[in-house]
Amino acid sequence: MKQIPNIFTLFNLFFGCIAIVLTLQTETVILYSNDEFTNSFNIPEKLAFAAFFIFASAVVDFLDGFVARLFNVCSEMGKQLDSLADVVSFGVAPGVILYQLLRISWMREQNGLDIPIIWLLPAFILSCAAAYRLAKFNLDTAQHFTFKGVPTPGIGLLIASFPLMLHYGGGLIDINQWLINKWVLYALIVILSWLMVSNLPILSLKFKDYTLKNNLPKVILLVVALISIPILHWLAIPVIFIAYIILSLLFKNKSIT
Repeated sequence: MKQIPNIFTLFNLFFGCIAIVLTLQTETVILYSNDEFTNSFNIPEKLAFAAFFIFASAVVDFLDGFVARLFNVCSEMGKQLDSLADVVSFGVAPGVILYQLLRISWMREQNGLDIPIIWLLPAFILSCAAAYRLAKFNLDTAQHFTFKGVPTPGIGLLIASFPLMLHYGGGLIDINQWLINKWVLYALIVILSWLMVSNLPILSLKFKDYTLKNNLPKVILLVVALISIPILHWLAIPVIFIAYIILSLLFKNKSIT
């Protein structure tokens, strides 16, 4: 019975591994017009499938903690195993997605096929930041109702939304050209990596009680999600993420109490 939460954690790791394999199996189609690159591009379906497996990892990542509390079998091993799985699912797998998006971005340019791999490797700065963030979290027992830095799963889900927006569309707003702009991707790598390793006070979505006063930012975030999802579809995920950061900073004093 006490191994059931660990089985859920291993499913987290398993789904993360599948996401990496699917991401690495993608092929990019570049369209030409009059011997010059056009703005047309193709996001392979396997990249979108990889994103879905990262979301599946997030589901079982939530369930393993729930099951551990349900059976009252929380253990130090489970905590370490959870972080190891999170590194793969929300650190390495999103890093590989960023690697592929950078590759697609460079390939859309003239002579892009000859780009040295060194221009793609910054994608894994995010993976390193995720590992550092998780190690810091494991050593800090105070991060229960508030976090220092953005949690790694939140960053992983944000990056997983990119291929889904590119493949299925982002609702009313088209930001596809931004998501395959190499300079935007480099900027995102730096910003998101910093958000993970920083000491910014970030709200935990756990409940101390069920009063509106103590859970107002969570209620606002829920309203933002309910409004944005039917309108923006997959673009709702970046919107919810930005709202999460803003609410964390606005309610930072409340989150610390």
